[in-house]
Amino acid sequence: MTNDDITFRKPVSEDGAAIWELVRACKPLDENSMYCNLIQCDHFADTCILAELAGEPVGWISGYIRPDEPETLFVWQVAVSELARGRGLGSKMLRNLLAREECAGVSRMQTTITRDNEASWALFSRFAEKVGGDLEDEPHFKRDDHFDGAHATEHMVTITLTEDGEMQSAA
Repeated sequence: MTNDDITFRKPVSEDGAAIWELVRACKPLDENSMYCNLIQCDHFADTCILAELAGEPVGWISGYIRPDEPETLFVWQVAVSELARGRGLGSKMLRNLLAREECAGVSRMQTTITRDNEASWALFSRFAEKVGGDLEDEPHFKRDDHFDGAHATEHMVTITLTEDGEMQSAA
């Protein structure tokens, strides 16, 4: 299996159930409802991406352009199947998303990450380095203020891309 075997596309509503299964298999990701994944595929297809290997989902990113900050792509969730890990698939999906016409005005990427999510920190840190972007983070959704003590604090991670919104070498 090579990276050339992986294809990228916008999701369609019929992908919702398969994406839900992929996310469920990628512990410790928070599981959303199948309906949520269906809505993401249907309403936010332009800013979500599905990676497939032989027609099977192996990668998923859900995201959206923030209505209050149209220069910001917010990445909600990144899922990579065990079958495709260690190939830089997360970064490839992020690059593919940013290259879309719908993201032409994007100059910042944001996501939230808990401190203990080493895989996400590694992905977004490497991505920021590869695109020549600045990465900053600060506590955003706090354990006691927002989660009633039931979930770790989510840090808002912001990657500012180059001044013209273009990525530098992201290879």
